[in-house]
Amino acid sequence: MSTHFEERSGVILCRTSWGSWYQTMEEVFIEVNVPHGTSGKEVRCNLGSKHIELHVKGQEIFKGKLFGTTVSDEGTWTLEDKCLIRIVLMKTNREAGNCWASLLEGQYCADAWVQDQMQRKLTLERFHRENPGFDFSGAEISGNFAGGGPDFSNLQK
Repeated sequence: MSTHFEERSGVILCRTSWGSWYQTMEEVFIEVNVPHGTSGKEVRCNLGSKHIELHVKGQEIFKGKLFGTTVSDEGTWTLEDKCLIRIVLMKTNREAGNCWASLLEGQYCADAWVQDQMQRKLTLERFHRENPGFDFSGAEISGNFAGGGPDFSNLQK
């Protein structure tokens, strides 16, 4: 379900020196630009529930403790067109309030504007899931959206 919402509403990228990362309620996506012609044998990627490590051609791209926890056996990486590594991590906490502020603890942090936009996006994704008949892809929200936005679950329909 998150893929369809993402396709209609776009993504909020956090740019880094090696590429970018972004998130949905369920997943964290990492895109790493590598030299053209890179082969899969030249990539070493270790994905754990709390740690990640990526080396390309013997050089460390990043290594450290993830901002949040992931389901380690559901993480994947692919090498696309011999120039882009795409890593997909499945979050263990899949609530709109679980908006990662950085990819790794203290590294690759979203600036204040990007963090605000990421949280708004996850809140709209939550509203979309709670109201499947409505299209929130172009919606704008204001007010209290931090922590996943207001809780309407106890309202009568």
